[in-house]
Amino acid sequence: MALQRQYHRSSEAISGALLAWALAVIPIGQATAYAAENSASVPAPRLDDPKVAGNLQTAVLAGGCFWGMQGVFEHVKGVRRVLAGYSGGNEATAHYAMVGTGTTSHAESIQITFDPGEVSYGDILRVYFSVAHDPTELNRQGPDEGVRYRSAIFYADARQHEIAQAYIAQLQQARIFGQRIVTRVDPLTGFYSAEDYHQDFLVHNTHYAYIVQNDLPKIANLKRLLPEMYRDQPVLVGQRPN
Repeated sequence: MALQRQYHRSSEAISGALLAWALAVIPIGQATAYAAENSASVPAPRLDDPKVAGNLQTAVLAGGCFWGMQGVFEHVKGVRRVLAGYSGGNEATAHYAMVGTGTTSHAESIQITFDPGEVSYGDILRVYFSVAHDPTELNRQGPDEGVRYRSAIFYADARQHEIAQAYIAQLQQARIFGQRIVTRVDPLTGFYSAEDYHQDFLVHNTHYAYIVQNDLPKIANLKRLLPEMYRDQPVLVGQRPN
């Protein structure tokens, strides 16, 4: 797993020869097996808002590397834009190199802009708990370790807080996962967009070993487990929300 972590943490492009070698030595079947083990069929939240047309809303979530989180939610119907960024710390330290030190309080996060007439906040959380990450891993996701990879919901208001808390309790009571959910539910104090080279990283780097191993299977699981919420063409950061 050390090689995959190197791909994630480096902002430099790797050579074509090294990439070809990495793809050759990583068994794709292993990636599929890993993804299957880290996805779950979860029920819809009992507490949620009805789908009613209105102003666009936002949700901020953290759950491991923001490349994969962004890639998953860009395929969700009703989502208008997904930004990769940082939450949990202050603006001065919202930079990739600083966040990587583990001393900034930031988590790699995504800001999801969505149409509440097409997808609800509860629907967003269903995708989050089902296929986007493993909510039972504490301060890590797959090969990535550290507090910046923690599982966290950053709620914007009292209603989001209520829905998130109720859904976690619902999933715990149903014993959906083999272990306790460790997802934090924290107030949103700020979201800071990540550097440009992180935006739509999955879409532009589908052959990176890290993406193949850890992230592409999540999108396949979205299509398999929640087909009614899946759309084939991702919405990209460069597109304006409408």
